[in-house]
Amino acid sequence: MRKTTTLALMTGVTAVAFAAPAAADGHESTVSVLHGVPGLTVDVYVNGEEAIPDFEPGTLTDPMMMAAGSYDIDIYADGDTPDTAEPALSASGLEVPGGANLTLAAHLGEDGTPMLSAFVNDVSQTAAGEARLTVRHAAAAPAVDVRAGGTPVIEGLTNPNEEVLDLPAGTVSADVVLGGTEDVVLGPADLNLAEGTNTIVYAWGSAADANLDLAVQTIDGLHSAPEGVPSGQGGLADNGALMVLALAGVAGAVVAGRSIVRSERV
Repeated sequence: MRKTTTLALMTGVTAVAFAAPAAADGHESTVSVLHGVPGLTVDVYVNGEEAIPDFEPGTLTDPMMMAAGSYDIDIYADGDTPDTAEPALSASGLEVPGGANLTLAAHLGEDGTPMLSAFVNDVSQTAAGEARLTVRHAAAAPAVDVRAGGTPVIEGLTNPNEEVLDLPAGTVSADVVLGGTEDVVLGPADLNLAEGTNTIVYAWGSAADANLDLAVQTIDGLHSAPEGVPSGQGGLADNGALMVLALAGVAGAVVAGRSIVRSERV
């Protein structure tokens, strides 16, 4: 099991959109963003200009390239503007690193507190005939087990952790149950694990509020040369722009190193 880097545990979530250069280098990062906080729709301003109106929960962006740099963010309740209201949340001097491949997830902690986690996406090459499955617990819920064909393949996964499996390519019927039980809380869902892809599944929402849901991100080209660009998403809206989530009071975003633990094949 791998732990993610939790950048903040605070009371609100923000989002920022930026134009996307055509290709990545050491001064840019490949970034996708999941908005997984139920009931929070906001308008986002970057350096005083509206960047994202009506950013809604359940949205997962396509990956975009973002230049490293520093940005000021103001977040307003949906419909408010700098002329009519004070920002609900602000973050000044948000530092965006370069040379990373990330998914930033605004989601609920196990206790229901909104938080931001930075996940480092595993884009290392897969073996011939294999696919990668990443499962991330981003919901206000206790530990869960993930089952494939009714058999647990991931056990005791807690928020905000993830686990990665390298599996034979193919279609897997998966569901999520409360840890150590047969109580299904999500699924079953058929996942098409294509060869040379990393299919990333997020459990988000709140068990107490009965709004748990799945978001699916697919990173392709893991058999190809390093310049292959991650792309795609499963069934979620594409805002057509890079979004970087931050929290009020966060002065910088630094993604720490993490180890990769391979689980047994199933």
